[in-house]
Amino acid sequence: MTLAAPAEFFRCARNRLFAGSMTQGQVEGTNALLDAWDRHDIRWLAYALATAFHETAQTMEPIAEYGRGRGQPYGAAVGPFGQRYYGRGYVQLTWRHNYARADAELPGFDLVKTPDNALKPEIAAVVMLRGMTEGWFTGLKLDDYFPLKAPQRADWVNARRIINGLDCAARIALYGQQFREALEAGGYAP
Repeated sequence: MTLAAPAEFFRCARNRLFAGSMTQGQVEGTNALLDAWDRHDIRWLAYALATAFHETAQTMEPIAEYGRGRGQPYGAAVGPFGQRYYGRGYVQLTWRHNYARADAELPGFDLVKTPDNALKPEIAAVVMLRGMTEGWFTGLKLDDYFPLKAPQRADWVNARRIINGLDCAARIALYGQQFREALEAGGYAP
């Protein structure tokens, strides 16, 4: 993925999404996602960036879930390694079966044994981007809401179902459209 004018992308993103300024961590986290992107549809990338923006509390860095799953079934230690599979990464990967799916799809990441590996930007980016494009989390994927065969069709609100029902769907849809504007300003080219 290339941006012909990365400074314009960041200027637009900064003004539209980050209240005029971005931390170094936000820039680096965004760059990690851009660097990991190997697909071509601008809608897909914009929605993935919006998801990361929301799921990371706008830090754009892979984070551990606030509260570390306390009081949630996925926050209890399970499995042979006694790990807690609370939300981590850009997408807030939760539940042991989701960590196991990522391990099966991405050998060598060792997420079931060492779930904190999902906090490494290069791993978190691949987990989120592959998971969203291939439907790992809910069975729904980006192509269901932004079909490659129908480039004019975009369901920004219902795309939230890829990750987590419709919680905050309208807000994340707006973020996605703002990221798309920033990508266009930056001269996005697959």
